[in-house]
This record gives sequence, C-alpha cells and structure tokens, in this order.
Amino acid sequence: MQFTQLGRTGAKVSRVALGTMNFGWHTDEEASRTIMDTALDAGVNFFDTADIYGAGASESILGRWFADEPSRRDKVVLATKLYIPLTEGPNSGGLSALHIRKACEDSLRRLGTDHIDLYQFHHIDRTTPWEEIWEATERLVRDGKVIYVGSSNFAGWDLAAAQETAKARHFLGLVSEQSIYNLMERTIELEVLPAARHYGIGLLPWSPLAGGLLAGAAAKEGRRGDDSAMLGHSARQQRIADNLTRLQAYEDLAAELGLPPTDLALAWLLSRPGVTAPVLGPRTLEQLTGSLPALDVTLEPQTLARLDQLFPGPGEAPDAYTW
Repeated sequence: MQFTQLGRTGAKVSRVALGTMNFGWHTDEEASRTIMDTALDAGVNFFDTADIYGAGASESILGRWFADEPSRRDKVVLATKLYIPLTEGPNSGGLSALHIRKACEDSLRRLGTDHIDLYQFHHIDRTTPWEEIWEATERLVRDGKVIYVGSSNFAGWDLAAAQETAKARHFLGLVSEQSIYNLMERTIELEVLPAARHYGIGLLPWSPLAGGLLAGAAAKEGRRGDDSAMLGHSARQQRIADNLTRLQAYEDLAAELGLPPTDLALAWLLSRPGVTAPVLGPRTLEQLTGSLPALDVTLEPQTLARLDQLFPGPGEAPDAYTW
C-alpha cells in the first residue's frame, strides 16, 4: 500500500480511502465487515463515513466492527461528516454550534470511539458565520473529540473564507476537501483544486468512477453498436447514451493499455496534483478488490494527453475564460 500525508498535516493515510456510503443500505452488515477486513488487510487505513449514510447505520456498523476487535481503531484514520439533518427540527442540520456539538456526540456514540480523526463539514452553510463554526470546532479539538477538520462540496471561495478566518484565530482550519472529481466531472479544476493546493488542503475525490460509467459501462451493458439498447428510462442509462461515443473510446484505450477501465480512471485521479486519496465506495467485495490494482499503475504522458482529449478539463480560472 502507498501512503501520503493528509493535506499539510503529518498524518499518513493510504492513497485510497474506503468509503462506506453503501453500508447498511445496499450492503448488509456481514458483507460490510468483509469489505472492511479486506481493506485493512490490504493496507487501507483511511475509512470515510457520514452520519447521514443509512441514517446512522454506516457509523453503527463501523462501531460494532471496532468493538469486536478494539485494536482495529488504532489502525484506522477515521473520517465522518455532519451537516444533513437526520431528524426533523429547526436545529437538526447545518453547521451551527448547537448542531456541531450534538452531531459530534451522536457520531461518537454510534462509532463507539472517543475521538474522530477527521471531522468533515458535509456541505457549506452560508447562514452560519465562520466565527461560530470555528469556535464550536475548536472546542471539540480542545476536548480531544476531534483531531483534524475537513470539508466537502465547498466552492473555492468557501475554502478561502474558511482558511482566512481560521488563520486569524490561530487555528489549523481545514486539512481536506472532499469533492466530486473524475474524468467526466472536472469542474473543480477551475477554482476548488487551485484553492486547495494554495492552502495545503488535501483533495479526496468522491465518485471517482462517475457512478460506474468509467468502470466499463458501455461494454458491460451491451451497448456497443446497438442504439436500440439505449432506450431506457433511468438517468444512468440516459447519461451513458449521451456519452456513448467517448465511453467506447475510453474503454478502447483501456483495452489498448491492457488495463481494466476502473484502473485507468483511478490511476488518472492518483496522478492529479493535489489529490490525496480517491474515496472508493464499494457495494461488494469484488468492487473493492477490483479497484486496488490501480495503485500500481503509472500513466505515460501520451496516455494522459489522450484522456484529456476524450474528457477535456475546464482549465484554471481566470485563464480558462480570459487573458
């Protein structure tokens, strides 16, 4: 397993993170435990969850897994998130000091641990001032309940606002940002990724395979050269139909390189400056084990150029749209 620093911190995390969004929902507890066992045995030490995943079920499964063998907890850099309401009520979501404190206590209870290694704001809350957010978070850090703080789904200027306010308070601030990022969705290259690099914030891409479209969707669903097969009603089927030509070309490139499409997509992400660890979200053990070989893939410059031709990025602001 390869390891890297979590943003500008001294903490070392595996180059891929195990995302547990499917645990307790698409993946039952027994299968979830097998996936976690296999990931840990393979050297994956970075586990990511959220209080909203399965309305707490994912955190609870992790907590019971830790409880069965307490030594596991020390081997894992544990990340979870807060923001989305789990219950009804005017203070049940967001990033108010009131919700931050309650959400943290609830997550600690479900996870069966006394601290969270990386506590992430699941979304920006522009109705709560950063002074309040940081004061509440600093208290959690002082109390030993949180070690590092990260964000998710932030804009570039949100990262700047957070970090400048933290700096004025002599607080470390954000160490990571978790954003959607893959070959088919490169919007964050415009401003989020440059801002993250500037502030030493590690990027944790979610949906690295574009919901499975970069995992061989065209071939797997028998759509090559068969337009009639594209007649479907799901959003996923429509997205495949809209991108069929370049998905076929992408899968052809993977075959030419002797790689599974999954490995090509993940290897591309791992090659991007500023990326700490793509967040894998396996529903099955096979999906996990099928993703790990990408860590050993190095893409040549000409391959990266061909991928840019198939899936062009937006460039960095402001050069992308002005002189």
